[in-house]
Order: sequence, then C-alpha cells, then structure tokens
Amino acid sequence: MNGTETAGKTPHKRASHAPERVLRTGLFVKGAHQGATAGAVFERLDPSSGQVSSVAADGRAADATKMVSVAAASFNIWSRLSGTERAAVLRRAGTLIPHYAARFHDSMLRETGATAEWVEFNFRVAAKVFEATAQLAEQFNSEVGQQAGGSSRTVRVPAGICLAIAPWNAPLALGVRAIAFPLAFGNTVIFKASELCPVTHVLLGELLHEAGLPEGGLSILTNAPENSREVVETLIACAPVRRVNFTGSTRVGRIVAGIAASHLKRCLLELGGKSPLIVLADADIEEAVEAAVFGAFLNSGQICMATDRIIVDHAIADKFVDALAERSAQLTAGDPRNPGVRIGPLATSSIAVRLSALIEDALSKGAVLRSGGPARGQFMDATIIDHVSPMMRVYSEECFGPLVGIHRVGSVEEAITVANDCEYGLSSAVFGADQSVAAAVGDQLETGICHINSATVADDPFMPFGGVKSSGYGRFGGDSCLDEFTELRWITTKPSRREM
Repeated sequence: MNGTETAGKTPHKRASHAPERVLRTGLFVKGAHQGATAGAVFERLDPSSGQVSSVAADGRAADATKMVSVAAASFNIWSRLSGTERAAVLRRAGTLIPHYAARFHDSMLRETGATAEWVEFNFRVAAKVFEATAQLAEQFNSEVGQQAGGSSRTVRVPAGICLAIAPWNAPLALGVRAIAFPLAFGNTVIFKASELCPVTHVLLGELLHEAGLPEGGLSILTNAPENSREVVETLIACAPVRRVNFTGSTRVGRIVAGIAASHLKRCLLELGGKSPLIVLADADIEEAVEAAVFGAFLNSGQICMATDRIIVDHAIADKFVDALAERSAQLTAGDPRNPGVRIGPLATSSIAVRLSALIEDALSKGAVLRSGGPARGQFMDATIIDHVSPMMRVYSEECFGPLVGIHRVGSVEEAITVANDCEYGLSSAVFGADQSVAAAVGDQLETGICHINSATVADDPFMPFGGVKSSGYGRFGGDSCLDEFTELRWITTKPSRREM
C-alpha cells in the first residue's frame, strides 16, 4: 500500500506480481491501428502500482482532420443501410462482449484500477446499450409526417458525423453509449478516447469492426492530456462534424460547450453530479443502508450519479449512521488484483489530494469522521463524514470518490431544501415506507433522474438519461435521443405545370 495505514484497519496488501506486459495501442482508423502522424506516443500509469500500464499513439490536429475525411467518406455507406441492417451490427457487437471480456478486464484493471465487480457492471450496461440502440435502429422511420395529398411532409435524417467524448470511469458502459446511439440513426462517429484508458477505449473499435461496422464508420483518436484541447477544437471546427456528445466533468463540459457554440454545433452534455439520497423517518433502514453503500462506494465512488449526500431525518439518524458506518468499515481500499477487494485505487493522485482536503476541511469545521479517512497515496477507504454543514466545502463540491456526507434534517421540507441547495442535478433517491409520500418528495427534487426506494446509481439505456442545472443538458436513451442525433426536415412538393 502507499502511505500510512489507517488506525484500526488492516488494509488489503498488494500482491506480489511479476512485471506485466505493457499494453499498446495506436489510433483506430479504417478498422486498423495506426501510428500518429507525428509518431509520438504517451504513457498511462497503473493507479495501483504506479508502473506503466499502457502506451498509446499521441494524436494531434492532423490526425483529427484525417479522421473527419474518413468518416465523411463512410457516411454514405452507413447512413444508407436499412435500420434492420444497422441493428444487426449493433446486436452482433453485444454478443461479442464475452469474447472480449478478458481483454477488457485486464485493460480496465490496469488503466483505471477497476474491480471485478465494476468490470462486470460495465459489461451488463454495455450489452443493454447495444440492444437498446439496435431496437432504435429498427424503429427509426425517416418519414415523420405527411399531409393529405402528399404535398407537404416532414422527415428525419442522420445528422452527419458525430464527435463522441467519453470518460475513463466507466470506459465500456459510457464508451459504448457515446458511440452506439449516434450509430443507430445512421451517423458515423469519431470517438475521442480518454487519456486515462486509451487501450480500453480502442478495444471498442476492434469489437465493432468485428461486428460488421463498415471501415470508417468509427474512428478512435487517442492523445496525450496536454493535446486534448487541440484535437477537440480541430474536430468541432470541421464542417462535416455536426453533433457533439460529451460525458465528463462540468468544468470540461463548459469548455466543450463553448467551443461547440462558437461553431454553432449542437451538444449533448452529461456532466458532474452530487446526488442526494433522502432517508425519511419511516424508511426501512436496512434497505436504505444497502442502497447507500452501493451508491456511494461502487467503483470507489467515481461515478457521476454516485450517492454524494445522505439527507436523513433526525428521528432515525443515529441508528442509520451507526449501521452505515458498520458496513462501510468493512470496505478497505486495495489493489483490485487481490481477491475480495471492492474498492480499488483512485484514478489519479490529484483526486486523492482533493478528497483528503475535503475531509480535513470538514473535520476542522465540526464534522465527525465515522469511517475511513484521508487517502493513503491513491488508496482511500469508504469514508463517511457526519454532521455536514453549509460552511464546509464538502457541502457543495462534488466528491467523485469514496466519500459521502451525512446531512441531518428535522423535516421533509428541510430535506427537500437541502437536496436542492446544489448546483448539480443529475440523480437522486428517496427512501420511505409510504411510497406516495416518498414519490411526492421525489417530484420536488431538481434532478433529471429520481429513484424511489432504490440507489442513485442505476442505468437503463431504454430510458432518458441526463441532468439539469450544472449536470448538463440533452438526453441519452430511448426515444429521447432521436432529436440529439438526427435532423428534422420539411419538404413540400408542388405539381409542375405539365402535371396540372
């Protein structure tokens, strides 16, 4: 383990392993790996060991421009296929996931520190996304409406080339989502891989190519972190690129949206969150604790819809927090290579530093530490801070780690006020025995998603997914994304004089 051990705990020891082969990848263009034009590469370090986990091509503006040309040439091929034909490719991709499972597991563990539990979660969601998008492709009808006599009609057509940008934290689930939804409607896609998981993201290109996606239907660009702005600005500026979908932090989302706005390009943004879980006085405490543990600590809390805040009624607060602390104390961070580890490393050292600072700030202002504590290197145990107040940074700042704050309230009205006193609005949850009351609370929450008596972390690609306020705009999933990836056209026909 890195750093000192937490008092009273025995951390998982990192197993002794022989040196692992470094993973390598190039840019993915026309169904094959290619080096970057300048020949440069960059390295990604394993967050558990600090050793080099992967080496990838460092794409630049010239590579981005080349990919736009390839995607434009392939657009007429893919967009002219029937929905049934596109659906067949997407379904075939879903069936191939088990064949790529070992490679995804290896690359996700080594590039992002993913546990086996989190990898399996990604597999399940990705398979559902491929099925959901296959159904969308089959149902997509370009003829939207037609007036009597056929003189006026509306049609939907693929938008064109879509730039997809997905993060590292759920590289398979969110990578597939960013790619498959625009593909379903006949668009071609340029996918900018995350700098923290280039090999994992390029594997998606190999999978879809094997599934039958035409060469050029999907290109994947990898780049060093310092070159991200260059390639994103180049791609958005290219005229054939008509749509952008971005999943990531609110800070970067504002930058992407600003660049897109300057070129009048439409964006779908799924950004940060600080999801509240409200526990009403009549809630089933055991059920609420189970959901809180899952929502707060799955993937070390590095999920946009993770349970960041628990708002609990004073009447049951002591009992609930005691039970939650007892469960959380069993979740000690360690190397996911070791059996039984459920909390892996934080993806970067900067996340660890920020989380430790949030904890120290809260404790200095009166909060009580109930489990866990500051990070040890890039490892941080499941951490609970009780008695959070508005003066603390953790009250308003997104955690994005295995850290959850407890807010004690005296009424349902106060719970709603605290939940909405936040710039983010992605997911939320309400627990209560009286479902009508719990649902009424949920109806007043300013979030794009709300779950009654279940965790804040849930994913159903058949349903609209997205947030409000600083959590972004636009929606993935189901029919809601039709407008995101197609253009609506109005066409009239007037008989010529010869026909009259």
